[in-house]
Amino acid sequence: MNIYETCPTLKSERFILRLFQNEDCNDLLKVYSDKNALPFFNSDNCDGDNFYYVTEERMAEAIRFWHMSYENGWFVRLSIVDKAILSAIGTVELCLRVSDDEFNNMGILRVDVRSDYEQEDALYDIFSLVTPKLEEMLGCKGVPTKAPIYAVERIKAIQRVGFAKSEHLLIGKTGYAYDGYWTI
Repeated sequence: MNIYETCPTLKSERFILRLFQNEDCNDLLKVYSDKNALPFFNSDNCDGDNFYYVTEERMAEAIRFWHMSYENGWFVRLSIVDKAILSAIGTVELCLRVSDDEFNNMGILRVDVRSDYEQEDALYDIFSLVTPKLEEMLGCKGVPTKAPIYAVERIKAIQRVGFAKSEHLLIGKTGYAYDGYWTI
């Protein structure tokens, strides 16, 4: 499967993960303008973008960039739709990492959710839905995801999925070393 030719839709009892759509803009603005969610977003190696967007125009600009990135095979964003409210409550970003560090040829997994979804059970549902499909979707053998020490609910969720704290630092494009990574 080439995720950049055919992006799968993943479903669980609670969530649908599908390729983001322009129509998700207002829902995603609630995610990316949520100051309480901001500390959990992984902006490592993202050229200074911290993913804090407070206007519809800025969110639409980010979505246009996501479209271009998907078309160029850089990364894919999936909207996380809560089936109970039929709204996007976050995104999953996936990409294959090419680097000179321990994370070379691994699939980076980023999960951004509204702060009211930064709970162990919700995060477990999301991570357990996408993680088993990553090898097939990205052609990778391992997956790092970031969970800083203060992300206690996220850490409990990813440990339940099978992630373990990595002893390695992720080396960015500029040589900066990022910590807080967990791998499976």
